[in-house]
Amino acid sequence: MSKPRNKKSRPQRQSEPSTQLDFWIALFVAIVTLAVFFPATRNEFVAWDDYELLVNNPRYRGLGWEQLRWMFSTFYMGHYQPLSWVTFGLDYLLWGMDPFGYHLTSVLLHTANAVLFFFVALRLLSLTIPPGLRDLALKAAAASAALFFAIHPLRVESVAWVTERRDVLSGLFFLATILSYLHATTVSHASSFRRRWLCVALIFYSLSLLSKATGVTLPVVLLVLDVYPLRRLRYVPGTWWFGPSARPIWWEKVPFLVLAAAAAVIAPLAQHDAGAMASLRRHGLLPRLAQSSYGVVFYLWKTIWPTDLSGLYELPPNLNVLAWPFLLTGVVVVGITIGLFMLRHSWPAGLASWICYVIIVAPVLGIIQSGWQMVADRYSYLSCLAWAVLAGGGLYNWRERSIDPRRDGRKFFFFATGAAAVIIMTLGILTWKQVKVWHDTDLLWNHILAITDKSTFKSGNVHHLVARSMVDRGDWDRAVEHFRKSIEIEPNLAPFYSDLGNALARQGRWDEAVENFQKALALNPNLSVAHFNLGNALALQGRFGEAAAHLQDALRIKPDYTQAYNNLGRVLAAQGQLDRAIDLFRRAVQIQPDFAEAHQSLAMALEEKGRKEEAVQELQEATRIMKSRSEAQAQR
Repeated sequence: MSKPRNKKSRPQRQSEPSTQLDFWIALFVAIVTLAVFFPATRNEFVAWDDYELLVNNPRYRGLGWEQLRWMFSTFYMGHYQPLSWVTFGLDYLLWGMDPFGYHLTSVLLHTANAVLFFFVALRLLSLTIPPGLRDLALKAAAASAALFFAIHPLRVESVAWVTERRDVLSGLFFLATILSYLHATTVSHASSFRRRWLCVALIFYSLSLLSKATGVTLPVVLLVLDVYPLRRLRYVPGTWWFGPSARPIWWEKVPFLVLAAAAAVIAPLAQHDAGAMASLRRHGLLPRLAQSSYGVVFYLWKTIWPTDLSGLYELPPNLNVLAWPFLLTGVVVVGITIGLFMLRHSWPAGLASWICYVIIVAPVLGIIQSGWQMVADRYSYLSCLAWAVLAGGGLYNWRERSIDPRRDGRKFFFFATGAAAVIIMTLGILTWKQVKVWHDTDLLWNHILAITDKSTFKSGNVHHLVARSMVDRGDWDRAVEHFRKSIEIEPNLAPFYSDLGNALARQGRWDEAVENFQKALALNPNLSVAHFNLGNALALQGRFGEAAAHLQDALRIKPDYTQAYNNLGRVLAAQGQLDRAIDLFRRAVQIQPDFAEAHQSLAMALEEKGRKEEAVQELQEATRIMKSRSEAQAQR
């Protein structure tokens, strides 16, 4: 009786130190990740979506019913991300508008992802190594994979940019989904146990999609894992992977596919709602395919050589599919695919990693184009997980070579260990420096501008965005300089001329301002902001009739343009048409009740009409709104 008890107790005694070791290694991964990214907590909000998303947006602030209803129903700024909004609401309750807390939350979420990925990598690598060889080296390889992912400079954009909280949050649940799925398919064959863990995986997957739809292709990734390294799906001549024994595995994916299909419908709707989707007429099929091949190679190359990283790699205004970068990357994609397919028997991990990488990154390669970017560092957050696992596996293989009796093992072991340590340290230093690029708006845009000027693809939009940040600071001379540079690079974009005209108007250069507004309207007669700006410039020159005509055009194009109602009302009031002006002011405050300037304009018009009691009420409302606005700004 004692002998069987000893046999049963032995695994229990051995699993305890193994579990403890896993804990200490995971803690080490967490500490390193936290240390590398902690400088992000000293960063500010940046004028690259942070202000529009958080600083000037009161609707997410809190976790009351009104805020939650908005979070779960909005497509604000082109994304459906209710759980990400929930974390922002919690940040507001904890920190107010102090950017430290928002950055800290993102860093902690990313640190949690590093730990989760350690356990994912440990389980995946253990599936590819014979049982007798599972030892400390395997855990070291998994830790190296986790650090290669976590402290790689490509992660900086997702972690240090508060707006991209959705990347790290969706990544948390994405990794939890994979870990739960691996647990369901490798730990036990009991059907009830498997069903429970598959349900857990499904819950995590739904949470990932509610944070951001970036993991929409996960069901296909799970099928790839079923082929290798899980080997649950095997090729059988005549049935391929669709034999009777394989059908339950396919049915497992149906709930995941249902969730993915829902997200695949909602995500483009959100982008379309924000006006970010590019039409095929504007960006054709061949340019999209060229952009896709470029993106596939870009993320792989930047994983290997992470230098000259930028917050914006703009899509060229006229993408030439025959340009050498696109031809070269197309050849590279085809070559890698063919080469790994030919090596599928001797190196299945290579092909599996390549397929998973392409599948995960596919939705953001530009086939469905949204926004200005051709590629973006943040798109590598999940897609490059496969390369981290492959790197960890490579480190383990190095270790195995070091104990080969036919080789000088000790020298090779120290070489392999030293090389891995140097790579990890180098990545940490580069990431530390890249985090500081996101410290504030000036540093960010100057860095983006420096990288863009060195790039093969020149970007007028980068200069345009830099100019707008100069406008926010009131640096009109530099704003005009960058607006002119943006027009020099891309001379056919109407908003560039409109914004240049606005900057010139602020300098009192009215004739030049009017000329640029007119150029903007020649390129796009339906650009409401150009009509609005031209109307304002003409009004300040005393040309009230022309000004009124352009302000009316702005309202025709954009019927809810509250500032145009207010300014048109002022023009009409200056011409003595007080009744019409009052109607326009009332329309402005009806659309936007907190529009203090319109309340002031209405008060002045009512005062002039002799309606003093109404005028006092409007003036009091304007004062209340401005006081509330000042208090909100003080809380930032």
